[in-house]
Amino acid sequence: MEEDKVKNVINIIKDMDTKDKLRLGICLTTSDWANILYNKIEMYEKFDTNLKEVDEEYRTTLINFAKYKLVMFTMAKIMEMEQSEINKVTLYLFNSIE
Repeated sequence: MEEDKVKNVINIIKDMDTKDKLRLGICLTTSDWANILYNKIEMYEKFDTNLKEVDEEYRTTLINFAKYKLVMFTMAKIMEMEQSEINKVTLYLFNSIE
């Protein structure tokens, strides 16, 4: 059951475009409830830098991530997970960014 949750979220992430993956990464690394075991600052900087390169809106204005429904849906799925599952998803997301 645990692995099914992780696989389902990873499949959602696989289907996301690069911008949504980066937005999800930023949401994960800035969230207080996601107690990620990895270096959150390093991860945030990578997601932030890459999103600034590909998304002019993010670069120039304050973004309300709530308007990105797929990102918020995925965050909700991640919030239902155990800590070890969250870390697996986060590591996959970090490694899936080019």
